[in-house]
Amino acid sequence: MSELELVVKAREFAAEEVLALTLRDPLGRALPDWEPGAHVDLLLGPGLERQYSLCGDPADRSAWRIAVLREPAGRGGSARVHEQLGEGGKVRVRGPRNHFRLEPAPRYRFLAGGIGITPILPMLAAAERSGAEWTLLYGGRTRSSMAFTGELARYGDRVTLAPQDATGLLDLDPVLAGLPDGTLVYCCGPGPLLDAVEERCPAGALRIERFRPKDQQASMDMEFEVVLARSGRTVPVPPDVSVLDAARAAGVEVLYSCTEGTCGTCETDVLEGAPEHRDSVLTEEERAAGDTMMICVSRCRGARIVLDL
Repeated sequence: MSELELVVKAREFAAEEVLALTLRDPLGRALPDWEPGAHVDLLLGPGLERQYSLCGDPADRSAWRIAVLREPAGRGGSARVHEQLGEGGKVRVRGPRNHFRLEPAPRYRFLAGGIGITPILPMLAAAERSGAEWTLLYGGRTRSSMAFTGELARYGDRVTLAPQDATGLLDLDPVLAGLPDGTLVYCCGPGPLLDAVEERCPAGALRIERFRPKDQQASMDMEFEVVLARSGRTVPVPPDVSVLDAARAAGVEVLYSCTEGTCGTCETDVLEGAPEHRDSVLTEEERAAGDTMMICVSRCRGARIVLDL
C-alpha cells in the first residue's frame, strides 16, 4: 500500500467547522488511482492516524481532496489538521483503501448525515455518468454545518437537503419504502442514522460506512491459538488481548490504524478456522464467507485459526 508525503496546496472551509484540504505531490507526480468510496490515512504523528474519505474527482490524479470536521471532543486528530496543517505544510498519507465501493446498479438511493457526505459526493458524479437513476437525502444539524451544498446544487431536485433545525430528523420511510428491485442504498453518517436505515432497508440492498464502531453482540472472549502462516509462529491469544496485539508481540509487523474495526487497514486473509467478526466494515456476505478478518477486534470461534501473516 502506498505511503506518500504530500503537500497542502489549498485549504478552505466547506461548511462551519468542516475544512477541505487539497493535497498534491511536492514534485507534481500523479497520485495513485482511486474510486468513489475510498479513504486515506493521514499520519499526523506517533499514535495519531486518522482516516478521511476522498471527496474530489477520481479522474484528477494531480490532487486528492479530503474534508475534516473539527471535533472538540475528539482524540486530537481533527484539531491537529485544523490548527497545524496549513497551506504549504506536508503530511504523510497512506492509501487509498476502499471498503465502500460503488457497485453497478440501475438506480441508487444515497443518504448522508453530516460529514458522511464526503464519500457520497464522488459517488453522485459516478452515478450521473453511468446514466443510473438516483436521489440523495442529506441531513445535518443546520444548513450552515452541511458541507459542499454549493456543489450539490447542480443536481437540482434529485438532492434533498434536510437541516435538522428546520425539518427535524430525516424522514427515511418515503426514501426506503417499496424500493424497486436492483436498487442499491448507500449511507454514511452518524451511528443512529445508519442503524435506522439498516432497520428499514431490504437485505442485500444496503451499503454503509461507519466512522464509529457498531455495538456488537459478542460472545464471551476465550483464549485461542493463532497460527501465523508466513512467519512460522503459533501464538496464544488470551481473552483480554487482540489478535493484532498478539501478532505484534510475537514480532510480526502488521499494518493497522484505527484499532476499532472501522478502517479496514488490518484486514487479513484467513487460511483456516472460523473468525468471529466484530468489525464494522465487512458486509454480511463477506462475514459469512469467512475469508478475511479485521484482527484489531475480531476473534476466533474455535480453538485455532490460521492467518496469512
